Amino acid sequence: MAQHGANVAVNYLGPSQSAEIESLATAIDSIPCTSQLPRFLARPGDISLRQTSLDFIAAAVDAFGELNVFVSNAGVCQFADFLTLPEELYSSTVRINLDGAFYATQAAAKQMVAQGKGGSIIGISSISALVGGAGQTHYTPTKAGVLSLMQSTATALGKHGIRCNAILPGTIRTQLNDEDLSNDEKREYMEGRIPLGRTGVPEDIVGPAVFLASSLSGYVTGAQILVDGGLFVNLQ
Repeated sequence: MAQHGANVAVNYLGPSQSAEIESLATAIDSIPCTSQLPRFLARPGDISLRQTSLDFIAAAVDAFGELNVFVSNAGVCQFADFLTLPEELYSSTVRINLDGAFYATQAAAKQMVAQGKGGSIIGISSISALVGGAGQTHYTPTKAGVLSLMQSTATALGKHGIRCNAILPGTIRTQLNDEDLSNDEKREYMEGRIPLGRTGVPEDIVGPAVFLASSLSGYVTGAQILVDGGLFVNLQ
């Protein structure tokens, strides 16, 4: 986003992510820009709490003047057996993945409506919104919820010129599954199911996200974009 001229504000959980935030700040600062204003803002906070989103949006607007694009990206996934799934794991997954997405999207939408200039909201869902997972019975419903949230907010916010769309990543190597994909046997099995022959990396999400954020997708709302190397169609 910064490489395409955006000012960037990021919410992160806390000290455990400080190294990643510092790295991101350095990368954004290195991008040539004529503006003398700050281009990056990072705020810690628990996204499962409504007030976190309200404070985060307010801080972003205070730093940059307005909000034009919002990406709801926070998520957790810990594999667990359905019959013995701990209540706390279920509750925390729902609070972060679904409640957090709702509160954040609502806070962003309120700011965009107040500005009266439209905007773009992008919800990061998952291929898991469309398929089941034996060890993900607490996770897949939240990602289906994010997809449904983007569809419903698209209808609710269209009159304000606000577009809402979902990106559905397939197997993307991130902190969520890095340990799982470190197992050569599991990784090779997944790669064998993906028509493009490899698992994804975070950079694979960049193009679709920038597209949905920009005027290139000006007539796209309520849509879902699978970014999975063809995995979904190969599962049918």
